[in-house]
Amino acid sequence: MSFTYLLINVLILAVPLWYTPDKRTAYYRRVRPIGFSIGVVSGAYLIWDIIVTGNGEWGFNRRYLTGVQLVNLPLEEVLFFITVPYSCLFIYEVVLYTTKGRSFKLPNSIFAAAAVLFLGLSVLYHYQGYTSKAFASCAFFLLAASVLDRPLLNSTQYWGWLGICYIPFLIVNFVLTALPVVEYNPQAIFGTRILTIPVEDFFYNYSMLSFYLLFYRRRRK
Repeated sequence: MSFTYLLINVLILAVPLWYTPDKRTAYYRRVRPIGFSIGVVSGAYLIWDIIVTGNGEWGFNRRYLTGVQLVNLPLEEVLFFITVPYSCLFIYEVVLYTTKGRSFKLPNSIFAAAAVLFLGLSVLYHYQGYTSKAFASCAFFLLAASVLDRPLLNSTQYWGWLGICYIPFLIVNFVLTALPVVEYNPQAIFGTRILTIPVEDFFYNYSMLSFYLLFYRRRRK
């Protein structure tokens, strides 16, 4: 038994939880939109996780786990889908507080073309399970955002927030893949890595975080 992955979850949550009562961001007032976003998006991604773990596309190294299982997932993996969105949505509130909202206008055709490209790549690499799903998730987000929250895609705060979120993403995913806590089936990915992180994780992270923000903004309004 090891508490490594559990400790990673605690560290992810520590700073945002400490500053939750801060009146400047008023994050403590966002309980409902936070819960709504986590409930919807984490539910969907946990189902994805259960399926791909069952298919053997990735797995978890028991050496770094407590051994508590929920369905076929470690408890720590389930907690990851709570600690990560809670922390990243907190970062969004900090971005809103510290920056001015600006927008730039790009034609809808650009995002539509990007969605089609991701779908095409998903089909092209259908034989690589994780690769295909990661590309498809990006396409689905762009389509969903175009319909549900078009201003989000034109927001400088959204893209700035994503850039900031990729900093802890690199740190956490480097630890998870370097130990490794998470192990990937070579047949399900390209095999190209940045540091020790499969390139697919960057697309997966983009769609997942963006979906969290999309549903958070929908309920926050």
